[in-house]
Amino acid sequence: GQKFHCDNCQANVTDSVRISCNECPEFDLCTTCFSRGIELGSHRNDHPYRVVTRHRFPIFTETWSADEELLLIDGLRQFGMGNWKDAADHVGTKTKEECEQHYNEVYVGSATWPLPDMDRQFDVKFARPHGDRKNGTAAPSKCKTLSSQPSNHEIIGYMPGRLEFETEYENEAEQVIKDMVITDDDSPEEVELKQIVLRIYNGKLDRRLQRKRFIFERGLLEYRKHQAIEKKRTKDERDLLARIKVFARMQTREDYDTLATGLLNEHALRQRIAQLQEWRRNGITSLDDGVQFEAERSQRPSRRASTLRDSAQLLDRLQKIVSARSTREPEPPKTLVRKPTAPNPLDIEHADGVEMLAASERDICTRLRIFPRPYLVVKETLLAEYARNGILKRRQARQLVKIDVNKTSKLYDFFVQSGWIKAPGRAA
Repeated sequence: GQKFHCDNCQANVTDSVRISCNECPEFDLCTTCFSRGIELGSHRNDHPYRVVTRHRFPIFTETWSADEELLLIDGLRQFGMGNWKDAADHVGTKTKEECEQHYNEVYVGSATWPLPDMDRQFDVKFARPHGDRKNGTAAPSKCKTLSSQPSNHEIIGYMPGRLEFETEYENEAEQVIKDMVITDDDSPEEVELKQIVLRIYNGKLDRRLQRKRFIFERGLLEYRKHQAIEKKRTKDERDLLARIKVFARMQTREDYDTLATGLLNEHALRQRIAQLQEWRRNGITSLDDGVQFEAERSQRPSRRASTLRDSAQLLDRLQKIVSARSTREPEPPKTLVRKPTAPNPLDIEHADGVEMLAASERDICTRLRIFPRPYLVVKETLLAEYARNGILKRRQARQLVKIDVNKTSKLYDFFVQSGWIKAPGRAA
């Protein structure tokens, strides 16, 4: 059953008086901590509270207390009607047989059904537990029987006892009609509108039933069985079956199985024909030679791997021999001088903005591998700076243009030679 502990000292207050805070959710204190004015977390000692005691008096039978009655009803609401095992675990002091018998006698068999007899009077102050349990606790069960819950099936979310899924098709369909009420005060238009909504809802239910019927008839709930069958098929066969699944809803199970079997046979025949044609192209004229050819071809990767492994070992051995000789006979190091190679000229004949360049500008762009548009931006930047200050140094040009410094220097010299700017020594 449900246990309560003091949030401060962790004392068990299930069978004693406890103080429950009305502002802090699920916050309980024992009487000792409450008398000391304990404040814990967001709880303050001036919060409103209520005193909670055990309701051990009987209300319907002498062997069931009020707390046990509440726990039974709460357990059935939480775990489902008929799930006596979990309901008994929720009560904590009764067995599943006692819970079932008590509910049938007090609630189902009541003369005032669906309510129990509310007028019963008892001479005892506290409910008496059954004779075989003096401490009022239920005997622990040796094993837990699987109930119809989403976690007790190989398909997660399916409840076999109810033939239902935890999340149904169009699971939010009931939200539209859950608060709908047709009364005598409704106008004919309102009644007609509500009937249309109900017809839409019934259509959703029909589509939901069709999909569940399809799942049940095709045996799709046997997930492990289908998974074992799928593992035995090749990748091409799985891809083929995945492409024809769309036809399953338009055919019966027998017709779909016939279609799938026929397509798989056709696929196998096509593969066999392609294999025989390959044998013929390779000069194979008998089935025995074909089998030998396939066996040798399957061994080629392993042979190639072994060849590569032997080559790697031989290369490693040669490297060791060379390194050993080099340690015995050191040779003077050879200095390799790399000759600078000029970069290939850039073809800007069809580049954007080439028509705006003069012949000399096209030549410098080709040699420096600069496209016309970036060159025009550099030109405009440097000439604008020169026109603003009347002087432009090479260092200033390098700071203004964030490209290769060598290209910037060559462009600077080109502008000086063209007479567009003057070097600082020639400004006078």
